[in-house]
Amino acid sequence: MRRVLPFPWVSAALLLLWLLLVGSMGPGALLLGAALALVGGWLLAVLDPPRTRLRRPLAALRLAWVVLVEVFRSNNAVARLIMAPATRGRSSGFVRIPLDMRSPAGLAALACILTATPGTVWAEYDSTRGIMLLHVLDLIDEEEWVRIIKDRYEARLMEIFE
Repeated sequence: MRRVLPFPWVSAALLLLWLLLVGSMGPGALLLGAALALVGGWLLAVLDPPRTRLRRPLAALRLAWVVLVEVFRSNNAVARLIMAPATRGRSSGFVRIPLDMRSPAGLAALACILTATPGTVWAEYDSTRGIMLLHVLDLIDEEEWVRIIKDRYEARLMEIFE
């Protein structure tokens, strides 16, 4: 069974996502979605991702809520910057953030969170020194950003993955 469905949850999620995107439960949509789900699972098996276990699923749900709220808040902040650019002097910039986390899954999750949050982009990671370079659209206080990343995201991700 593992040869046909190496990642059954991923395949099921791909099928569900396909059906939601197509907006149909017709036989053609189901057949094409099942084929895409199978191929997606096989392609992921070829990549051979390391097995990662969530140590604390409840902490992952709490982090998901924090990320959802932050994305909503950041969307509003970026929209205000775009709609009223002359309200005050704005400057974007880069912040170097020292990270204690070394888990590849945790670092990947942090990169996804920061890049998905409007106004921030993970720009670089120095694995030898553990320093992340973050671009911030509206940079006011670098130390504040270091504290936000370390307290709001890194600590929670370390609880989940390490």
